[in-house]
Amino acid sequence: MNPAEFDNIARAERDFWWFRGMRDILFAMLDPLARAQSIQQVLEAGCGTGYMSKVLAARYGWRMTPLDLGWQGLAYAREYGLQRLVQGDIAALPFPDDRFDAVVSLDVIVHFPLGQEDRAMAELSRVLRPGGLLILRASALNILRSRHSQFALERQRFTKKRLVALARRHGIRILRVTYANSLLMPVALIKFRIWEPLTRQPPRSGVQPASPWLEHLLYAPLKMEAGCLRRGFDFPLGQSLILLGQKET
Repeated sequence: MNPAEFDNIARAERDFWWFRGMRDILFAMLDPLARAQSIQQVLEAGCGTGYMSKVLAARYGWRMTPLDLGWQGLAYAREYGLQRLVQGDIAALPFPDDRFDAVVSLDVIVHFPLGQEDRAMAELSRVLRPGGLLILRASALNILRSRHSQFALERQRFTKKRLVALARRHGIRILRVTYANSLLMPVALIKFRIWEPLTRQPPRSGVQPASPWLEHLLYAPLKMEAGCLRRGFDFPLGQSLILLGQKET
């Protein structure tokens, strides 16, 4: 990821509408599994600032190991008081086989060049114990690639079919997979495919403060999606993909 984005994320990820909404969506899917499984040791592979590791530890009582390639994010994680920080590459994880009860990786594999995502998935599966839980999120659909995608150095996006195939190739049994951030997709298409090219917008971060009324307006659809997902409804299209899987025994 572009190192310049760490500062933007650190300023925004607690309160910014997208981060709040995507946490709601993830928890709607994850809560039933987290309660049903015995999970203690958890790796966040590509933790960024570490804020999500902090949230997961507080919500579920998990013992988190936050790992990131860049020192910029880990510096923030240290400020959050997180322990067991590791600087490393998710395509060459510095852990033994079957080390973790769960592995979390959010919006990380999209930064691998097309064709190299298997290197990362092989490692995520390797360090996960048999029966362990994989929690994976990835940007979806090439048509939704934006100026923010370029700024963040996103190198690929996934379809549901391709993400499922990737996980299965590395011994992951699919528990649930769905598109997310779906209700705002028409707005995204207009912005990314019409407005940004028409106005010749340069690559730049999309993590920018918004007025309170706009924050509320954009957060509301994500909150609604979280409610639908909690009731078992999956979305057929969206700007993100969330996959929950279990390593085959």
